[in-house]
Amino acid sequence: AALRDMVARHDLPVVVTFRRHDLFDNTDDHYVGEAGVGMPPVVRQTLVDADVVVAIGARFGEMTTGVYSLFGTDGKANDGQRIVHVHASAFEFGKVVAAEVTVNAGSNAACSAFATMRSVATDRWADWRVQRRAAFLETLDCPPQLGDLDMGEVTGWLRQRLPADVVVTNGAGNFSIWPNKFLLYGADARLLAPQNGTMGYGLPAAVAAKVADPDRTVICFAGDGDIQMNLQELGTAMQADARPIVLLVDNSSWGTIRMHQELHHPGRVSATDLVNPDFVVLAGAYGMHAERVTATDGFAPAFERAMASPTGALLHLITSTDQLNPRLTVEAARRQGQTG
Repeated sequence: AALRDMVARHDLPVVVTFRRHDLFDNTDDHYVGEAGVGMPPVVRQTLVDADVVVAIGARFGEMTTGVYSLFGTDGKANDGQRIVHVHASAFEFGKVVAAEVTVNAGSNAACSAFATMRSVATDRWADWRVQRRAAFLETLDCPPQLGDLDMGEVTGWLRQRLPADVVVTNGAGNFSIWPNKFLLYGADARLLAPQNGTMGYGLPAAVAAKVADPDRTVICFAGDGDIQMNLQELGTAMQADARPIVLLVDNSSWGTIRMHQELHHPGRVSATDLVNPDFVVLAGAYGMHAERVTATDGFAPAFERAMASPTGALLHLITSTDQLNPRLTVEAARRQGQTG
């Protein structure tokens, strides 16, 4: 509430840090994106264009700085950009970014104080904020995907239909781009996701969320390699009577590793193909409703059945191995790697 009040008083655009989407209502017109892995160019441009950046509770690490290329971390001046850094630990100040003003305070206390200040809202940046919001919303448009099941259409459908208080979890891998870049988290929604590359995080996080609040809809996004780090947690779900809905995105590959192989060593693919078990049979053995979905038009009815199931559910979503991430195919990555 303190952050919301501060933003409203001063009419400020808001960028959240990596996987911190639920700190601010994504449906609010002041929300303009996330600074994280695969930062969209329009979000990066927002951070470049800002004459003042107020970083509240943020650490200027690899993700927040666009792999150390923003806020002067590349050794170049950023046209007089001024940084205000607010953090509960004074040890964070000056580690990476030389802030002009540092405030040693907790985030809530700082936001509450900022919210009581005389408003600095001005028409000078009101139009810019509106333009940055429009640019962010365009990033939700996803190009058509290879294969019969288009995850861009799936997440677009989910974005319109998930409950306002949904809890979404995910582990690590390119599949996590779908919940991290193509869903919107309202004021009551929550995203539980790792800050590092913790594969398998999504399933136990979903079980824990369902134990903590059995009445809320909990959706776990997982990859085929990712979920096998903690697949046995389906047993924990059964034992605890905690029944999330698992959306298992299966491209039969270590997709993130394959992507880097193609980008840096094009055509030299090594040990990234996966031969997977029958996830539908496995989930059924744990007492869950389970279905395999191979085409886009099959997702909506399968998801409705999953939502209606008292046992929780696992939907095994078959996607193309050649689609490395929502905006990159194997062919395009290989071509990019060959041309440098």
